Amino acid sequence: MTIRTGGDAVVTAALYLRWLGFRDVRRPDGSTTSSAAVDLRAPGVVAQVDPTTAPAGLRAVECVWLNGLTASAASVYFSLAGYTTEARERADHLGIPLFIMDLTGTPQPVNDPADRLIASGV
Repeated sequence: MTIRTGGDAVVTAALYLRWLGFRDVRRPDGSTTSSAAVDLRAPGVVAQVDPTTAPAGLRAVECVWLNGLTASAASVYFSLAGYTTEARERADHLGIPLFIMDLTGTPQPVNDPADRLIASGV
């Protein structure tokens, strides 16, 4: 799916999570996409989709990790603009899979936890 809007990024991430084996992926609040990161959830996973043009930072990665802890689920982050160095280092330390999405709609793994998630699926 080609990404033209923030909503397209959310749909792409949801489809990718389903492809990885997560079922019933949804947006729990049902609100429309804003410029902020969007929450996706499914049994066993909590994901953030950041459709903004700024790289995701340390706080964003830590927030998705905390959301995953609260839900007793794996945490995953999707970004259109990539990640700051601090965010990547913290995600590696916490084991959070990071993906970058290009405008063709293809999520690409950014770190080793993302590679492991692709290899193992759910």
